[in-house]
Amino acid sequence: MKLTNLLRIAWRAINRNKMRTFLTMLGIIIGVAAVIAMTAIGEGSKQSIQSQISGMGSNMIVIRPSSNVTAGARLDNTTVQSLTEPDVTALQKDAQFLNGVSGSVSTRGQAINGSNNWTTNMQGVAPDYLQIRVWPLTDGVAFTDQDMNTANKVCLVGQTVINNLFPNGEYALGKTIRFKNIPFKIIGVLIAKGENTFGQDQDDVILTPVTTVMKRLLATTYYQTIFASAIDENSTDKASDEIENILRTSHKLQKGTDDDFTVRTQAELISSLSSTSQILTILLTVIAGISLLVGGIGIMNIMYVSVTERTKEIGLRMSIGARGIDILLQFLIEAVLISVTGGIIGVALGITATKLVTMFIHWPTLVTQFSVVISFLVCFVTGVFFGYYPALKASRLDPIEALHYE
Repeated sequence: MKLTNLLRIAWRAINRNKMRTFLTMLGIIIGVAAVIAMTAIGEGSKQSIQSQISGMGSNMIVIRPSSNVTAGARLDNTTVQSLTEPDVTALQKDAQFLNGVSGSVSTRGQAINGSNNWTTNMQGVAPDYLQIRVWPLTDGVAFTDQDMNTANKVCLVGQTVINNLFPNGEYALGKTIRFKNIPFKIIGVLIAKGENTFGQDQDDVILTPVTTVMKRLLATTYYQTIFASAIDENSTDKASDEIENILRTSHKLQKGTDDDFTVRTQAELISSLSSTSQILTILLTVIAGISLLVGGIGIMNIMYVSVTERTKEIGLRMSIGARGIDILLQFLIEAVLISVTGGIIGVALGITATKLVTMFIHWPTLVTQFSVVISFLVCFVTGVFFGYYPALKASRLDPIEALHYE
């Protein structure tokens, strides 16, 4: 029997029981829609993580103090002081794969402008920091090495701080604000960056020369962090190894001694966060895939019912010359049609769901061609797998017994 005839027979059989067919498809529809939505959310979040971290500076390298193991216990890194000005100088002088280095310290306090006040973070950095973070100004100028040398009381202000200290839209450039009772002149306004990957507002910050914070606010000679930038993305690993060697020499660490600092690149951070997102996506997809299994069982069940209801029809077809393979293909095609049609509806529903998630919840989503193709492939395999045994049973019926079936 021709394939086109088998398709017409299968389609007519499906149309005879539209409601039953739809209910059978429901498991497939829900399963495919859930898989599409979960993978879209996972891919969207992974892409968002990568773009946000890259926006912080794709070549950025972060160096933080870390404790050596002492008497079997490791100290809290927040209490460790191991990064100093000579370290920054050594990196600037000896590193071949770096094009920017900035020591950094920060403190939290209340910024005041007249009757307006706002609790924010003041971060002391070097002029290279803006280049490392790829953070341009919307107005004004950045502070200079001269401001660093004199611990000048000047600052660059983020958009969130501007909005709260100058709520009426006053021109902030050139104005003086107070932070912990110390006056700072605003010489520049930072471009808005929004929230970072961890949900923190990057614009809620005041940047000032690192020496100003170290001498006037914290009275310390140690950096909390050193930010650096590789000359290009391909040199990041070489720059990381170079930093480690230079700092070990600067800290006079003997061979075999643990580092008293940690070096992290943006690539490592992206890889770590993307792996976590990927694991979560796989977990959610597997849970959603259970609906496909339930849908497949539903297809098997309804095909058994269909074979039983149409036993006489099967006997009649066999008696006028239909072969077992024709009956097998007839019911197998019917099962695949149910599964694939449910898959088409499920894909449409899943794509709609992802658009609604983006529209109302503002989660990043990304529907990939791969997820759609895999969904159709899974639907086809589900139809064949769960429809084969009922179809095989139908093809093995005895025509005489089938014609006498009541």
